[in-house]
Amino acid sequence: MFPVWFLVLEIWSFKFHLVLPPQSFSHQLSPRCRSPVSTDSLNSELRDELRRLSEQGLLRSRREVIPLPGGQCRLNGQTLWNFASNDYLGLADDPRLKQAAIDAIQVSGIGARASPLVTGRTDWHARLESAISRFKQTESAILFPTGFAANLGTIGALAGPDDIVICDRLNHASLIDGIRQTRARLRVIPHGDVTACRQQLQQATGTRRRLIVTDSVFSMDGDHAPLRELHDCAEEFDAILIVDDAHATGVFGDRGTGLLEVAGISASQRVISIGTLSKAIGLQGGFVAGSSVLINWLWNSARTQVYSTALSIPVCAAAVTAFELITAEPERRHWLRETSSQVIAGLRQSGWHVPDPARGPILPVLVGDAALTMQLASALEERGILVAAIRPPTVPAGTARLRVSLCVSHGQEGIAALLDAFQAVRATQQ
Repeated sequence: MFPVWFLVLEIWSFKFHLVLPPQSFSHQLSPRCRSPVSTDSLNSELRDELRRLSEQGLLRSRREVIPLPGGQCRLNGQTLWNFASNDYLGLADDPRLKQAAIDAIQVSGIGARASPLVTGRTDWHARLESAISRFKQTESAILFPTGFAANLGTIGALAGPDDIVICDRLNHASLIDGIRQTRARLRVIPHGDVTACRQQLQQATGTRRRLIVTDSVFSMDGDHAPLRELHDCAEEFDAILIVDDAHATGVFGDRGTGLLEVAGISASQRVISIGTLSKAIGLQGGFVAGSSVLINWLWNSARTQVYSTALSIPVCAAAVTAFELITAEPERRHWLRETSSQVIAGLRQSGWHVPDPARGPILPVLVGDAALTMQLASALEERGILVAAIRPPTVPAGTARLRVSLCVSHGQEGIAALLDAFQAVRATQQ
């Protein structure tokens, strides 16, 4: 008979290996990190790094932004038109979503109380997953705490050291981090370069799986991935196409389901659609829509889902209503499409550089210099307009920009204020 201490050790060891996969042990500490570092020394090093960021015009500071109705916000006591938001359809403040959340709170409270695999998947979560699968026209769907977690968990559950992953160089950080954790052979291709993708797949010998990973709408440029051509590559080379449709869901397509719909591609065993509730849906959370087999696999193996507390109940209830409104009110996305063309024309007329093929609610205004970008953003704030100042490392060096995000809530009044402010700031630069 084994002694008690041996059984305890065995149980602890099993739990430890369950939580940390074998590849976790391959990330050894660098020589610099092996000796103890005092708190004073660490703080001194961090202060030096922060100072360098400040000298380069790359230091980020925290600030409080109070959301207001009608596409506005309050910052430092000033009311601004908020053109830095991802609430493209204006649903974040919709009274019907609010009421759905309140009704759910009255019945079931706020928190899910556990991870989905334990007791956190309530009837509200099941309703939302069903709503997503109907909306995306897939067999099934699964929720994640964030869109970042959905990308990280899905790629981590599908790829490993024996696989190769083809990655667009402008993919979102969550996709890149998801690939890095797998220790798969990473092949970064030039932005939107289908020929390079095909070449990498041709050279991918001795691999278990081939994955093509891409955003559909690229968040810093607003342009679209060549999804149809990438899908043809996946068909030709027996690869899996993973599409992060975060910025397209609710915005593009006759049904508003995203760019896969526009490209005429259905989610299948070869195509995996990842999305978020934090953009046009106006809430928070992530999801994957696909085959029942895929969803069951992610339920059992996507670590960011397995080991995270489930989404809050009122978020799930509000999201169900949001998907209903996206289907019932197509005029929201129609307004975005028409207004996008209007704003692009207005900005270019004032002399700003809005690159082709900008379309949709994300409009980059290229500046180049990071410090100048910050100055221009401050000048716009003085004129009542809040836009996102995007600098390295979010974008490559020399491509700093002002990112304008359009929202249905702005209405024509907000659009007029935006164009007037950009015109006035441009006049000061000449």
